Amino acid sequence: MKLLVINPGSTSTKISLYENTTALFEENIFHDAPQLLKYPHVNDQLPFRRQLILDLLHDHGYTPEAIDVFVGRGGSAHSQPGGVTEIDQLLYDDTARGAGGSEHPAKLGVMLAWDLACTFGKPAYTLDPTNVDELCDLARLTGIRGVYRNAQFHVLNQKAVARVHARKLGRRYEDCRFIVAHIDGGITVNAHDHGRMVDGNVGAGGDGPYTPTRIGSVPILPLLDYIEAHSLEEVRRMCSRSGGFVDLFGTANADTIHAMVDRGDRKACLVWDGMIYQVCKMIGEMAAVLCGEVDGILLTGGFMRFDDVIEGIRKRCGWIADVTVYPGEMEQFAMADAVYRALTSGEPVLRYTGRPVWNGFDGIDL
Repeated sequence: MKLLVINPGSTSTKISLYENTTALFEENIFHDAPQLLKYPHVNDQLPFRRQLILDLLHDHGYTPEAIDVFVGRGGSAHSQPGGVTEIDQLLYDDTARGAGGSEHPAKLGVMLAWDLACTFGKPAYTLDPTNVDELCDLARLTGIRGVYRNAQFHVLNQKAVARVHARKLGRRYEDCRFIVAHIDGGITVNAHDHGRMVDGNVGAGGDGPYTPTRIGSVPILPLLDYIEAHSLEEVRRMCSRSGGFVDLFGTANADTIHAMVDRGDRKACLVWDGMIYQVCKMIGEMAAVLCGEVDGILLTGGFMRFDDVIEGIRKRCGWIADVTVYPGEMEQFAMADAVYRALTSGEPVLRYTGRPVWNGFDGIDL
């Protein structure tokens, strides 16, 4: 069985071809922000990324007709439970229109997988999209009636890493309490409480640390002043595509910024250290969520290639729990493995319902 795994991110497109659970090839193509900002809306990137996939298959000597299953990372539909989900027209449509109220390039994984599956007459699936909702009710509340914090995290990689770490401890993920920080083009830090991601920052929604492409948390009143002098649409883009390093330096390329840090550039050093500082604050918040009972702090994502990021977090947060590093991402294998097992071993496959996992506080007017 050949499975093509499609994983669009805020600064990259990762493509892998698996035969059963063995990788035949894997490519990770970086896209700097100016390249992607040419497209007014995330959906407008679809033809560009689709052609990229077809070209990669051709370069590695494969045709799309040879693929048995298309697997795409997902997000932006109504909130979903975790697990393997079959992609159908309803999930595609809700993903395309951002029915869940958030926009993240991960949505393109579902859209590309469905587009290719329809074109070549094959099935398509997704696993643990960014809009998996396992939040505790306390994490949802804000001080505005009818406005809630939603679930928008790096669910796929965070859960994959947490499961691997639990096995290393000789335990089940469902029996552990972890803080997992995914640090890359986007940053999410989450409390995992007995197999559920009960709290964390809304990475693409103006929440948490700033990142190469995102503004992070900004005090509301100064932000309103900024909107008055600019536009609401500009700030929406800055939440997930053109904020952070892009606005401060004109590039989302972390290697470029880190090279400036290595040269002692004062601005780069301040911004870089500020990002690490804000990640540490989020880890502290999640430790409080777990009442200080933390079985491990797990660091993952592309920024694990920078030793100063790891050591900066260890210095400020190592007293909370042991810090373990999982470089890069486990997303590609996690998607291929889960879908392969579902198709060959009878493990459950979910159907998207078009209804949010959570739809208000039962019997309470908030």
